[in-house]
Amino acid sequence: MGLPDYLHWPFFEDRHRQHAKALDTWARARLPALLEDDEKDAMSATRRLVAALAEGGWLDAAVSSAPGRAPDSLTLCLSRDILASYGALADFAFAMQGLGSGPIGLCGDTAQRQRYLPDVKSGRSIAAFALTEPDAGSDVAALKTTARRDGDDYVLDGTKTFISNAGLAGFYVVFARTGVPGPRGLSAFIVDADTPGLEVSEQLPVISPHPIGVVRLASCRVPAGRRLGEEGQGFAIAMGTLDVFRVSVGAAALGLSRCAFQQALDRVREREIFGAKLATYQLTQAKIADMAVGVDASALLVYRAAWTKASLGGRTTREASMAKLFATEQAQLVIDQAVQLFGGLGVVHGSTVERLYRDVRALRIYEGTSEVQKLVIAAQYLKGGH
Repeated sequence: MGLPDYLHWPFFEDRHRQHAKALDTWARARLPALLEDDEKDAMSATRRLVAALAEGGWLDAAVSSAPGRAPDSLTLCLSRDILASYGALADFAFAMQGLGSGPIGLCGDTAQRQRYLPDVKSGRSIAAFALTEPDAGSDVAALKTTARRDGDDYVLDGTKTFISNAGLAGFYVVFARTGVPGPRGLSAFIVDADTPGLEVSEQLPVISPHPIGVVRLASCRVPAGRRLGEEGQGFAIAMGTLDVFRVSVGAAALGLSRCAFQQALDRVREREIFGAKLATYQLTQAKIADMAVGVDASALLVYRAAWTKASLGGRTTREASMAKLFATEQAQLVIDQAVQLFGGLGVVHGSTVERLYRDVRALRIYEGTSEVQKLVIAAQYLKGGH
């Protein structure tokens, strides 16, 4: 795909540019073979990708390296941007190692960090973030999975759905209710995949294949030492983790849209219709202009949010939600226009733009739907903080 032309923007330092160049070189050389047959067997492809990303040292950009600190947001976003431009499953494999282990990096004690994070970075263990339930997605406070204290253990019961890496993960960070209704009653637990009572009951077929399924917990006994933080801190842990990774969803969307834009440029320069190149028509030029503006505006919001997180620290809820909302919605529009410019070839199964059309759709839903991002953004202003 190639490097984005906005690397010269002042958001980035030389170390970010060097990381991007090295990752792009690696991705161009390695990913075509690693992604071969990924739609036929996404589970095996994800295993290959995690192992290769770990071998290359790229998972360091996704997994926390210092107690209580998140990965550098600019490096995280650049990594997702570049990987997504080569293949959505490559981005998925990278991002889930970060999101799945993120609560441990941010809130885990020394023993928890030493037990789990080195194996995630090395690719020996695959991580999963188990938050969503059949009746609770964006409304995290409505979770029904319970964790009952029993001596030195907790006993977990409930169902989690749309869990990425279900069936592959070596452990799941599970959010469950230990107290009162609402956000203050939630706690977080690290549950090893081989814990009795944890079962991956179903794999869910989705339009852009990747490992995702249903996890059931039935009298699942977890040592109290696997609780993250204190009882009642689960909601804060989940939101703090999403605050770090939500903006990177926008970066992944940006990578997909950059790929679609380049595909469209190549197509209209080559395709002839009515005796002239498609690029010579004003209607085509209008589409190209709209796509270019969408890509650059998305990049500005994504890297504004990433720079704010990396430079100023603290919560960046408003900036992350704006970036995630705008970049994912624009990516859908950019990719749709690319399909349109390809004409009939754009809807042939397996073509690059057809695949991008399927790949991008979920990004407007996971880690908070577009509608929820609008509520979050509005709330940030209405509460008088801006």
